[in-house]
Amino acid sequence: MKQRPSARILVLNSENRLLLFQFVFENGALAGNKYWATPGGGIENGETFKEAAQRELLEETGICADVGNEIGQRTAVFQVPSGAYVNADERYFFVRTQCDSINEESQTPLEREYMKQYHWWSLDEMHSTSETIYPEQLFELLEKVKSL
Repeated sequence: MKQRPSARILVLNSENRLLLFQFVFENGALAGNKYWATPGGGIENGETFKEAAQRELLEETGICADVGNEIGQRTAVFQVPSGAYVNADERYFFVRTQCDSINEESQTPLEREYMKQYHWWSLDEMHSTSETIYPEQLFELLEKVKSL
């Protein structure tokens, strides 16, 4: 099984709302799947996890902010749009921003295809939604952020 190291970012705005993207798969192996997740993605050759987090933040959101240190890790096996299964090693980073909007101009064609919308979620919204949100331990990671 292919290894997929990746960096994910918890982006909080000045109102302590968390930026999540809605991923919607209309075709292929993941057709019918829909969920919300943090910005981030796979590490490119020669990158560290932190460098990937910095690149992904700018690429997916247009937000230019310093990514903090790693605050958590998750390993999971999941299916990617091609149908293959990967063993993911996801590292989580934290960013505080004054932005309430994002710039999607630098997103890749695949990101534009699957990332249908974004929303700044309050804790109450996340606790009460019936939508699927990843990672499963998101609230534990947010607890770590409170101490930063």
